[in-house]
Amino acid sequence: MDTSFIHTLITLVSTAYCAGDYSDYGGIPVLFGNEGEDPIVLSLRGRITSDYFRSFGVEDCPLECDCLNQWPTAMYCDNRALLHMPLTLPFRTQYLYLQGNCIKHLPEGILKNMTALKWMILDRNRIRSKNIGKGVFGSLNQLENLYMNYNNLIDIPAPLPSSLRELRLAHNRITKLSQESFENLKNLVMLLLHGNRLTMINGGDLKGLKSIIHLDLSYNQLSVFPKNLPVTIQQLYCTNNLFENLPEDCFSQFQQLLYLRLSHNKLTNKGLTPNSFNLSTLIELGLSHNNFNSIPHVHKNLQYLYMEANQINEFNVTSFCRKVSPEDYSQLRILRLDGNNLTYSQIPSDWMWCLRAITEIIV
Repeated sequence: MDTSFIHTLITLVSTAYCAGDYSDYGGIPVLFGNEGEDPIVLSLRGRITSDYFRSFGVEDCPLECDCLNQWPTAMYCDNRALLHMPLTLPFRTQYLYLQGNCIKHLPEGILKNMTALKWMILDRNRIRSKNIGKGVFGSLNQLENLYMNYNNLIDIPAPLPSSLRELRLAHNRITKLSQESFENLKNLVMLLLHGNRLTMINGGDLKGLKSIIHLDLSYNQLSVFPKNLPVTIQQLYCTNNLFENLPEDCFSQFQQLLYLRLSHNKLTNKGLTPNSFNLSTLIELGLSHNNFNSIPHVHKNLQYLYMEANQINEFNVTSFCRKVSPEDYSQLRILRLDGNNLTYSQIPSDWMWCLRAITEIIV
């Protein structure tokens, strides 16, 4: 049999094994800047044509990568079964795509000349925390986005540069956080930690995150709701944990919390204070798949409430309106109560005076 065919076949099999699904960059779609300078393609997989990319190996494009005419600062080295990073990356590189390879090590100094780097995607490799050299990322003073989803990390790869705006570490094996890991990340707006093995977050662990907007702690093993989370958070996702109760005033510090998701926990009415969710800024509240037997009090400004698959057996209008007047009523638009012990006949006839903005009630 032709040896070149065997080599090609082995490469294809190895690539398929290491690569996985390229459409998931940590659970949140990747957004591009409005300036039009960021490459709008994260992978050339399924896109490569003679009109789309520069000839292989021209000038200083590494042999392990493809280089586009449209974005000369982008190196597409993904989906190639690489065992290590390319060693000859040009200094101009700002966008480095290495996802879906078999990389295990990031040696100390491997990125020391990559001072222009802005994006680095290392999703779906085999990187272990112990195989990350000291200070590998610390000197990348232009780095804004670092994606290391679906690796074998057990802790945060600190130190990280203060320029970071997105840090995606979903689906690793991270068991603990530390204040030192985040103390320098004053510009970080998104932190994805879902799908790890966190059991506790101490009060000061995230203290350094002065600009964080989106925090995802879902699919961990947290049994105690984290204290002293940054006040700037607008989207807080804690689904699929082990919460049975919430500390008093645990959300009171938030100044602009808009989206709160606590589905798939073990929460009960007894584990809450009466005004736990009475937050004037909140737009969406997800409490599905818990153990509630009644609808907790929510603020009149709430627009979306998801409480399907609980044990609710009563519908109290006072959960939404403490008083009703021409100017004072609930802004709720969608209410999901399916999968509970309720029927439409149990909804009081005067509900419409309170829920005037409602467009859908699902029971």
